[in-house]
Amino acid sequence: MKARSRTARAGLPIAGTALLAVAGMIATMAAGCGDGAGAAPKITTTARAGVAPVPPDKGAYFGAWVPEDGAGGPSPSQSPSESASATASPSGKDAGKPGMAPVVGFEQRLGRQLDIVQSYRGWKTEFPGGLEKSVAGGNRYLLLTWGGADTREIVQGKYDDLIARRARAVKALGKPVFLRWSRDMDKSSGRKRVHSAGDFTAAWKHLREIFEREKVDNVAWVWCPTARGFSGADAGSYYPGDDQVDWICADAEPGGDYDYRDLSEAVKLFMQWARGHHKPIMIAEFGVPKAYGPRRAEWLREAAKTLQDPQVKAVVYFNSDEQAANARDRRRAYSVTGDKHATSALRELATTPYFNPRNLPVTSGG
Repeated sequence: MKARSRTARAGLPIAGTALLAVAGMIATMAAGCGDGAGAAPKITTTARAGVAPVPPDKGAYFGAWVPEDGAGGPSPSQSPSESASATASPSGKDAGKPGMAPVVGFEQRLGRQLDIVQSYRGWKTEFPGGLEKSVAGGNRYLLLTWGGADTREIVQGKYDDLIARRARAVKALGKPVFLRWSRDMDKSSGRKRVHSAGDFTAAWKHLREIFEREKVDNVAWVWCPTARGFSGADAGSYYPGDDQVDWICADAEPGGDYDYRDLSEAVKLFMQWARGHHKPIMIAEFGVPKAYGPRRAEWLREAAKTLQDPQVKAVVYFNSDEQAANARDRRRAYSVTGDKHATSALRELATTPYFNPRNLPVTSGG
């Protein structure tokens, strides 16, 4: 088993000059907090401001994935009173909308509304469903994580009709949508479907061409490998290019093979790679394992410092235990529901002004 891994936060180098001119918004990033923060680079995106999601001028959007039960399954160590309070029926104007009760309950415990609500849909699953429509009907951004398919079959045109239908469905929402297609494409477990980096980038471009043909302009394209893929594996080789991507992303859980590992260490190599691209960064899945026990709050407070980085423009907490192999697997269980101290620390992060760029009202939580 690997030893605990923890390093001090590195200084932030100054990004180079813009790589290309693209249509859409170009925002100057606010100077970040933290040790050694340098001048903020410029951000380029192909997304249309006011139509598709674009980075905030200052700070980073805060969001979450909150599964239907609000926790992804309660921890075996959770007391009955904790479980009852965690799953109590939430109140609020959006709580009665399809799929929104767990989200609103999570928001009430954090003391603020989310900027981003994430949903997951399989490659052949029809969307938008109830949750996506509910999110689009309010003032939260939808982060739609869409599963992948065989990349070669996509390029060959086998799924063109399906892709066009999904494109029209997203367009019909009429609201800005983050689209995160085929996340974690660098994982070896998906090799039979992804085939190679070249096959993946060709499939990505094929999808974009169809969306453009359908005149879908309310989408921001989010490219999202694993942060771990920048250590050993060549995750960067799957990048389709600056003209094809609006947000650079990584999934950054600390990993089940560590006794303790700070987020700063988990994202270090990814962040170094991202400095070479003038794109906003999204951390779309991060979470503190239940295995860290009483140190979960400490981990979250350190994560808050790491994420206050001038290029990070959106962070999404993975409030779920669904990746755990079983009820005893606490290394891959990330829900803070029922954990008073971890919830308090996550609330501190979520209500920090840096992660509330829209100045949403903040309450004491509950």
